[in-house]
Amino acid sequence: MRLLVAFLAGLLFAIGLVISGMTLPSKVVGFLDVFGHWDPSLAFVMLGAVGIYATLSRLIARRAKPVFGESFQIPPSRVIDGRLLAGAAIFGVGWGLAGYCPGPAVVSAGSGSRSALVFVSAMLGGMLIYELWQRLRADRAAARTAYETLE
Repeated sequence: MRLLVAFLAGLLFAIGLVISGMTLPSKVVGFLDVFGHWDPSLAFVMLGAVGIYATLSRLIARRAKPVFGESFQIPPSRVIDGRLLAGAAIFGVGWGLAGYCPGPAVVSAGSGSRSALVFVSAMLGGMLIYELWQRLRADRAAARTAYETLE
C-alpha cells in the first residue's frame, strides 16, 4: 500500500509539474530573467505550493503518526552550516544555468528530452561522486582512529 501511495503522490507531482510548465527550462530561465522578459508564473506556482504546505503541515503535525508509516521522518539536524549553504548554492547555480531542478528534470527525461537526459545523467553522476567521496572520507577517518588507538 505504501508503494502505491508513493507512486500516486509522485504521479500527482509529475502531472502538476507538467500542467504548470515547470518541466520547461524556458519557464525557469524566464523567471530568473528579472531585467529582460520576466515570466512571473513560477512565483505563482511557488506561492501555491507554500500555501498548501503551510496549511497541511500544521494539520499533519497534530497527528500522532503518519497515515502510511510508523513515525514521521524528521531531519536529525536543523543547523544551517557550510555544507547546507554550499549544497543550496550548487543547487541554485545548476537550476539557473540548466533551467531544471531534479523533479522537473526527471519528468522531462521521461519524455525523452535530450537536455533533461543530460541533466539527469550529470545529476546522478554528481550524486555517485559525492557518495564515493563520503565513503572515502569515512574510511580515512576510521583508519586514522584505528592508527591512533595503536599508538
